Amino acid sequence: MRTCMVKRGLYAGIGLLAGLGQMAMAADAKLAVDCVDPFIGTGGHGHTFPGATTPYGMVQLSPDTRTIGWDASSGYHYTDQTILGFSHTHLSGTGIGDMGDILFMPFTDEAQFAPGDTEEDPSTAHRSRFSHDREHAEPGYYQVQLLDDDINVELTATPRAGMHRYTFPEGEQASLIIDIGHTLHGHENPITELRVINRTEIEGYKRTKGWAANHHVYFHAKFDRPFTCSFFNDGEEATGNWITGHTNLQAVLRFDASDRRQVQAKVGISAVDYEGAQRNLEAEIAHWDFDWVRQSARDVWQHRLQRIQVKGNTEDTRTIFYTALYHCAINPSLFTDVDGRYRGVDQRIHRTEGSPIYTVFSLWDTFRSFHPLLTIIDPDINNDFIKTLITQYEQGGMLPKWELAGNYTGTMFGYHALPVIADAYAKGQRDFDVPTAYQAMLKSSRYNDGDFLYPASARNVRDRLDSKAKLFNETYGFIPCELERRSVTRGLEYAYDDWCIAQMAAALDKPEDEAIYRERAGRYQAYFDPETGFMRAKHQDGTWKTPFSPKFSRHGDFEYGEGNAWQWTWFVPHDVPGLAELMGGRKAFIAKLDELFTTDSTIEGEEASVDISGMIGQYAHGNEPDHHVAHMYNGVGEGWKTQEIVDQILTTLYFNDPNGLSGNEDCGAMSSWYVLNAMGFYSFCPGLPKYSLGRPLFDEVVIPLKDGKQFVIRVSNNSPDNKYIQSARLNQVPLTDLFFTHEQLMQGGLLEISMGSQPVR
Repeated sequence: MRTCMVKRGLYAGIGLLAGLGQMAMAADAKLAVDCVDPFIGTGGHGHTFPGATTPYGMVQLSPDTRTIGWDASSGYHYTDQTILGFSHTHLSGTGIGDMGDILFMPFTDEAQFAPGDTEEDPSTAHRSRFSHDREHAEPGYYQVQLLDDDINVELTATPRAGMHRYTFPEGEQASLIIDIGHTLHGHENPITELRVINRTEIEGYKRTKGWAANHHVYFHAKFDRPFTCSFFNDGEEATGNWITGHTNLQAVLRFDASDRRQVQAKVGISAVDYEGAQRNLEAEIAHWDFDWVRQSARDVWQHRLQRIQVKGNTEDTRTIFYTALYHCAINPSLFTDVDGRYRGVDQRIHRTEGSPIYTVFSLWDTFRSFHPLLTIIDPDINNDFIKTLITQYEQGGMLPKWELAGNYTGTMFGYHALPVIADAYAKGQRDFDVPTAYQAMLKSSRYNDGDFLYPASARNVRDRLDSKAKLFNETYGFIPCELERRSVTRGLEYAYDDWCIAQMAAALDKPEDEAIYRERAGRYQAYFDPETGFMRAKHQDGTWKTPFSPKFSRHGDFEYGEGNAWQWTWFVPHDVPGLAELMGGRKAFIAKLDELFTTDSTIEGEEASVDISGMIGQYAHGNEPDHHVAHMYNGVGEGWKTQEIVDQILTTLYFNDPNGLSGNEDCGAMSSWYVLNAMGFYSFCPGLPKYSLGRPLFDEVVIPLKDGKQFVIRVSNNSPDNKYIQSARLNQVPLTDLFFTHEQLMQGGLLEISMGSQPVR
């Protein structure tokens, strides 16, 4: 394995490679990077992509096989048999599609301008058949043979640029179509343009109006062969070297490749301007050595994946683990150019003199385990993410719920930037503007009519700001179901987020704020119906909404978001004793929790949410709201049941297979759950710097820490049958319960766990 060194300006300025050197595992073990299978999650509803990217990079250069439908969210689905091209930006595992910017598709015959679909003859569209037998993916590299024109396509990437290598059949005309109007989910392109610079360079720009209301992408491409170019608008040829249009603007390049069969391209992108795209390209790929870029990307990934080292279990399990860790380093994505410029949520161009700015914050999903994982393995970049969130607050007037390409989208519920901030602060990671962060947290919790937003964003998200729900929560102490959709979900999530504020207020010695938010954190109780034993929707007059079935779901206008009463009743991670008391005490709580995992998995309702998946009883692992629930047993003295359920989830709901995820990956949310639990513990309540033991899969886990320290988990008598913890010692001291603190972890040392086939009750 080559040492990854900063060379030829490749990764200048990203700040991710400090101290990078040769890192080797045991001689008889695979490198971590060789354990990754980027195809995991590309089938089923995982919505991942297999293409080339670098950790948290701006570029995700990957094939697109479809553009419409839920399973087109990443552009690629493993069941498809044709490829329509290779675009430079993608989202990892989201439930809504966007991106798919700057599509390149090589060909040899006549140019086709319609994308077509998988059912049509590819010869009538710019598609080609392909076979998984002639397709390969690894971190930082993707390869496929386009069967219709017999073209071998290879892709690799740096943080802000992508590199293509096409090998054409001998004697054929080497050609390329650039589709600037291509988008995922068929979004509108109010502005597109292309311009030929010289015989080897072309650039372009698009503004897309989709999930992100104002999504700007500039590109600058260089080729190692001269080309001639023809422009087409809606399939009609246009003259000149510069063309502007709308949805269907394309360029056809014909290369002089008579003396060799290969054509290479390198493409820089930017959300700022043409100059930014060109600078990004020239700073990161100032040469034509494709194999060097590929190897450098591989080395960067190996360095990243070595932040956790595991031994034992099967090769399949290690593949699942390291692929999960890989999926935890794709989003958020870098958003600053090499010169520090970026597009803010106010849609103005800014320059950062310090930490980079990032985009793609799927906070409803990632606050649960992705950000807590980073507080262990990469607290510096987690601090950078928090700094970005604070910057977005300063520029746009609010902490984002789901930020995308410098846009507030207003997607999902709650205000979950708060637990990301509170969790880092509680763990002593405070390299950010704490007073401004606290001010932003308070503002996020309060009613506001939305006028503080940057107007262009406000028009897109005003109806999804939760402003009315916050007002009703302040007025009634709960959210009446006839006044606001997803009233139960919002109410429960507000209670948890408000608890995060109370934790911060206590730490910052603000007793008045703490008292206010402790009370608000207890408002989950207003939704509990002791007669049925579930969290239920209430009318303004305090009566329960009827009819009621805990298995019923309706995606959209319903009191539970992406779930039902069985799944949402447990969203009180901050007060397990209080929830148990509501349910009638410890024994009643345990009986109800047992029923969750053993009752029939039927979901009622013709319009039930498709996000309810990965079922064990009515527990739905394929979506995030239940991810803490298995660890609730630890809080009531039934830890062996946590171990049993966690083992079942780890071994039956994650696979080394394209359909290896039981739900949307959601920007690292599903994978971070696996990474933490496979190591043997979980951050069940972000904001509380404590971890809950579960069921470790590996015989040994080593987590390198700062200052040369490391945290080691060593497991004895571990096997598929021995899934129950018999004893645990941390630095030779027996644990009196199944918890340990973040401070203990970061001090380093040895956690010894002994396993057995029988539960310790």
